[in-house]
Amino acid sequence: MPRILVLYGTTEGHTRKVANAIGDTMRANGLDVDVIHVDASEPDPSGYSAVIVAASVHAGGYQKPIASWVRAHAAQLDRIPGAFVSVCLSVLSKNEGGRKEAAAIPQRFLDGTHWHPAQVKIVAGALLYTHYNFFVRWIVKRIVATAGGDTDTSRDYEYTDWNDVRAFAGDFGRSVIDRAAA
Repeated sequence: MPRILVLYGTTEGHTRKVANAIGDTMRANGLDVDVIHVDASEPDPSGYSAVIVAASVHAGGYQKPIASWVRAHAAQLDRIPGAFVSVCLSVLSKNEGGRKEAAAIPQRFLDGTHWHPAQVKIVAGALLYTHYNFFVRWIVKRIVATAGGDTDTSRDYEYTDWNDVRAFAGDFGRSVIDRAAA
């Protein structure tokens, strides 16, 4: 049975939810899946049939430990099926420039790490206003207002399309099974 690694980095915890949804979907389809936070261990990708890396965008980049791990293992990652999941609010932007930037951020990451996954999936994240300190909440509210988003800071907003995340995970898992059977 193929074994799949889902490695993730998160700042406020939403990408953990995305990574767990991916892992749960593939496990439900009979795959052996390890969902691991990048800070919890240094997994060796050579022990896996496929790898999904998930990270969230903050200030135009991803968590540094994710970039370091991908850079260190890029050659191994390029030899197995892989996908990069970018959890990003800019994909929801009401202006075209914001949506273009959402697509450009993962490409810059991949260029900088020299990894060439077969798939890149951009997933809408969450605004967790109630988790932010005053300063972060103020900054995020200003950024979101510019993009035409939700600015009521008394509540949180989750924009992730969970059906789409599960469909992505199911398709990726089936492609790994098909490859193993070939």
